[in-house]
This record gives sequence, structure tokens and C-alpha cells, in this order.
Amino acid sequence: MREVMTKSMARNIFYGGSLFFILIFLGLSAHSHYYITTVSTDTAKLTESVAAGKRLWEKHACINCHTILGEGAYFAPELSNVMVRWGVQDDPEAAFETLKSWMDSMPTGIEGRRQMPHFDLTDEEYRQIADFLLWTSTIRSQNWPPNDAG
Repeated sequence: MREVMTKSMARNIFYGGSLFFILIFLGLSAHSHYYITTVSTDTAKLTESVAAGKRLWEKHACINCHTILGEGAYFAPELSNVMVRWGVQDDPEAAFETLKSWMDSMPTGIEGRRQMPHFDLTDEEYRQIADFLLWTSTIRSQNWPPNDAG
């Protein structure tokens, strides 16, 4: 004999399944929040200088050309791991000097060539951007993006 599903059985399956997947969604959301706020981000190193560097990053729209953590434009190099590529991730002073030298040495006014704009930054602003980029290199991004040269 074949069993027929009644309306109440179908309704119970619908509500039970919906409740099950809502609980799964809430659990995964809570886990993601925990991972982002405690595991992947080093909030102890999140200083005012890092925050100021992030504001400069946004003010000068660096993301229009560069990517950071794989997000942004692909016109210029990925910068979330640039301090690691340069080998200055453990020395804030070397990071500042390297970033300042690199940005100041970028040519401008050459037609047909990719060019980084000259922003007329102060030493303090260079230091803040360097601190921001140093901080991004500490984010546990599960090796994304790959630490390739570029």
C-alpha cells in the first residue's frame, strides 16, 4: 500500500526544513563574525596610524588601480602583501622608506604608459599608508591572494 503525503505532512516538512536551514545560516553567520573579528584580524596592531592610512587609501581612491586582499581594480599591483614581497614586513621604518622611495620614483607624463599619480604626500602620510599596508600583511587571508611578485 502506498502512503500519501497529506497537507499537514507537507507543511511540517516545509516548516521543519526552513527552521533547519535558518539555524544553519545563523550558525555560519556567527562563525564568520567570530573568525573575522578574532582569528583573521590582529586588532592589537590596529593603531590610529593604520586607520589614518586606510582613510588616505580611500581619499586617494587607490582601489581604483590597486587590489587589496584581491578586491579592487587590476590595473596596478596587489598591495595586501607588498611589504612581504619587499621584505620589510618586520621593520616599519624600512617600510616607510621603501614606500616613499617607490612612490616618489614613479614617472609621470609619459603617454601610453601606466602611471601612478603624484599625490604630494607628507612624510606623515607616507608613514600612515606604510602602516596600513604593514597591517594588511598581518591579516590571515588563507594565502589569498598568492604572494607572487608584481
